[in-house]
Amino acid sequence: MNLEQIETEALHLPIAQRAKLSHKLLLSIDDNAGELEQVWMNEAQQRAQDLDGEIAGISADVVRAKARKLVK
Repeated sequence: MNLEQIETEALHLPIAQRAKLSHKLLLSIDDNAGELEQVWMNEAQQRAQDLDGEIAGISADVVRAKARKLVK
């Protein structure tokens, strides 16, 4: 059974069973907190390197101004 099949079957479970399954899955992530923390640390380091390199950051003021224009 592949991930797509598991997902499809899980989404057809009654809500109480989906909640229980979700809880177990979240707990399994907590059990791997060290591994997950390393993944996030790697991502943060890569983003920091990107900002130090060719990628230019955008100030919060510029982002807010663009967001306001989009909402109007």
